[in-house]
This record gives sequence, C-alpha cells and structure tokens, in this order.
Amino acid sequence: MRKLVYYVATTLDGYIAAEDGSFDGFIFEGDHMAGINAEYPETVPTQFREAAGLLDAPIRHFDTVLMGRHTYQVPGGLASPYAHLRQFVVSTKVTDTPDDVEVIRSDVAGRVAALKEEDGLDIWLCGGGKLAAELLPLIDKMLIKIHPVVFGRGIPLFDGKADITKFQRTDARLFESGVSFMTYERR
Repeated sequence: MRKLVYYVATTLDGYIAAEDGSFDGFIFEGDHMAGINAEYPETVPTQFREAAGLLDAPIRHFDTVLMGRHTYQVPGGLASPYAHLRQFVVSTKVTDTPDDVEVIRSDVAGRVAALKEEDGLDIWLCGGGKLAAELLPLIDKMLIKIHPVVFGRGIPLFDGKADITKFQRTDARLFESGVSFMTYERR
C-alpha cells in the first residue's frame, strides 16, 4: 500500500506560509537545496527542473501530488506545476484546470484512501495546512524542512481541528544553511 507523505517546509514557529500565502521568507539558497533536491527531485516544479539540473532525474519517491486550493493557486503559480507527476487539487472552487490536473471536490478522505490502495509510489501531500489537518488520520509519514526563520503568524502546518496523533522521528539531517530536514513516521 502506498503511503501519504506530508512533505513541506515550515518555520521555527510552525508556519508553512505567511498570512498572504507567500513563502518567500524561507531560505532558498544553501547546502540544503542540493541535498534535499538530490533525494526528492520530483518535488521540484516541472518548470524549474532543468535549471536545477534535475530534468532527467528519476522519480524516486512520489508519483502523485495532492495540493489544497491555496497551494495550487499560489500567486504567479503554474496551471500544471508538477506535470511530471499525477496531480490532484482538493477544492470546491477551482474550476479551470488543465487535463493533467484532477480536482477532488468531495469525500476527500475517501478519495485519498482509494489512492493509497492503488499501485505506485507514495503520494506527496504538498499542502496546505487545512488539507493536512483534514487528512491527518491518513498521513503515514512527514518530511519536514524546518527553516531557521520565524513568521510570527501565517498558515500553520496543521490548520484545523485534529486529534492528537503521535509520530516517531526516524531521521534527521542538519545543514550548514540552518535548515533541518526531519523525517517522522506514524507510530
């Protein structure tokens, strides 16, 4: 069975984006970029894969990406941000997507549970916080890039009611840039 993996960057105070949905306060230069991109090349948007030297990089961990509406519709965003993956957007408001982006409008947990039963690589939960809170019972693993910045307020890692759920840290990588890359698996 495939795993649902919440792979996301966060601040020290637990925000995945600023209040306006922007994430330009994160650190985009440093040794963590090459290190993480080498392990998870499929998480680089299609438009930037060539510039990052990842155009021919193999799909290693995820063949499917799941995004909330705000993650999909970031300002200046792309209509098909991960064309090299199977793409899903969870939204009741998104209406105009290219053919390679499927919109999930209802029974999100049921649809994601069905995706987990399919053959293939893991499913990348790309964001956002509301969707992560809704899908917490289905999240098997978290890959969290903790940036050494504080936003003070913004979109939280889990935005909504969620039951206490315990995870166990299974890996930790520390980079000179100050970014920590933490892996947690459901207990």
